[in-house]
Amino acid sequence: MKKLLTLGCLVMVGLFITMSLSGCATVVTSAAQKAWESRSTEDQVTDSKIHTEFLNKLKNKDKGLLLDVSIDVWEQRVLLTGTLDDSGLRSEVESLAREDSRIKILHSHIQIVTPEEKEAQRKQKEGGDKKDEEGGAVTNFWIETKIKAQLLTQSNVTSVNYFYRSVLNKVYVIGAAANSVEKTLVLSIIRETEGVQSVQEYIAVADGY
Repeated sequence: MKKLLTLGCLVMVGLFITMSLSGCATVVTSAAQKAWESRSTEDQVTDSKIHTEFLNKLKNKDKGLLLDVSIDVWEQRVLLTGTLDDSGLRSEVESLAREDSRIKILHSHIQIVTPEEKEAQRKQKEGGDKKDEEGGAVTNFWIETKIKAQLLTQSNVTSVNYFYRSVLNKVYVIGAAANSVEKTLVLSIIRETEGVQSVQEYIAVADGY
């Protein structure tokens, strides 16, 4: 009987490992991150709904907007970033976000650029974690990847409490710090990251900014 139980346990462990090495690894990682966040479970659920519903609105309006605009949500505080070539369209996108009564504060930093620059940003987003082949310029994703790597190495920083986006070498960050020391350290790391020209932060400390 003990042998059967042991065999059953080994099978379950094997299945878990297999799942972790496949697409389920993403789910496991995501769950682990949420477990370490300072947000309450209720806030996590609400923020996730705000995030998903906004992306669905963008998709229904124009699938291309999913490449142009990003949304990050922390305790119902919303940060919109990205690039568009039409100020009228930017206003429409912002209005889509404001339709959600659960949003407490909306920070919109969608930049208006030329059609050529917008397309360049789309291609860069698809390019991933590498420097631009022309002149070795750093890409947005490259900057974000480097920031993530640096924050993960800091034992006194809870990196899962921060969402950050790089747009045209400007970094926007939203989240929460345990104290002002942590906030200062996080901002210092971001500012000193190669390629970063400026930082706009919406990091809450305790119950306020």
